[in-house]
Amino acid sequence: MLTGVKETGRDKAFLAFNYLYVLLAFLVVLYPVAYIVSASVSDPKLVASGDMWLWPRGFTFDGYERVFRNRNIWIGYGNTVLYTVVGTAINLAVTLPAAYALSRKDFVGRQFFTGMFMVTMFFGGGLVPTYLLVKGLGMVDTMWAIVVPSAASIWNIIVSRTFFQSSIPRELQEAAQIDGASNWRLFLTIVLPLSMPIIAVMALFYGVGNWNGYFSALIYLNDNAKYPLQLVLRQILVLQEMSAQGGAALDASTASALNSKAEIAALVRYAVIIVATVPVILVYPFLQRYFVQGVMIGSIKG
Repeated sequence: MLTGVKETGRDKAFLAFNYLYVLLAFLVVLYPVAYIVSASVSDPKLVASGDMWLWPRGFTFDGYERVFRNRNIWIGYGNTVLYTVVGTAINLAVTLPAAYALSRKDFVGRQFFTGMFMVTMFFGGGLVPTYLLVKGLGMVDTMWAIVVPSAASIWNIIVSRTFFQSSIPRELQEAAQIDGASNWRLFLTIVLPLSMPIIAVMALFYGVGNWNGYFSALIYLNDNAKYPLQLVLRQILVLQEMSAQGGAALDASTASALNSKAEIAALVRYAVIIVATVPVILVYPFLQRYFVQGVMIGSIKG
């Protein structure tokens, strides 16, 4: 019969410290989330005055009602979903084949192309040349200006390449080639079905990045009807800040009206944050199993 290893007092103290540290870290992460959720259903005056700091006070769904009635928010929501789906599909279509090619030892020039890819991690053309390139390609004020320039992340290509090298048996690929499988058939019918962990991780990384992205839209889009949700949220924040600053130099009635608008904008802001975050939170549990496997790439070598 096996007996457990007896823990020393130092081991118990170490475990107690770890549990305490994890608990504190959990509370630090949980409080902002709880605050935003509570603020989204609380009276904005109580939120602004600091009377609401954890639990909802002056319970109201006015913020969510305004969000659901706001046509611009729904348009931004639809644009974000479109950009995320199309952008993530393009990201995976570029990243996975490139990573697989770089993982093949028989790929001529593999080291050269890997080095050229890695150079772009440290050196870039800058914002102005990139904008001129996008403009020259005729993609300004189109969806393609959002999804094409960020089609691939070199870091993600390297991570995916490591997965293909360490997790896909070379013997399996050689056996398929002996049976007459072409490189494309080998990749599509054998390698990809065995690569669900890295596909899920890359989809999550790219999907979250596309969902939260706003800077490319801010630079390349001019039509408000094409703005993603994050840019609509930014407009709400800017309008709130302008209202708060403009109220100080006006008469009492006008300042009061502006403050009221600022409070409503704050309430809508918290509601939009929740609405914008919920889809990612709902998707993550379905990818968690693959995500845990994917992030452990290279940690154990056999």
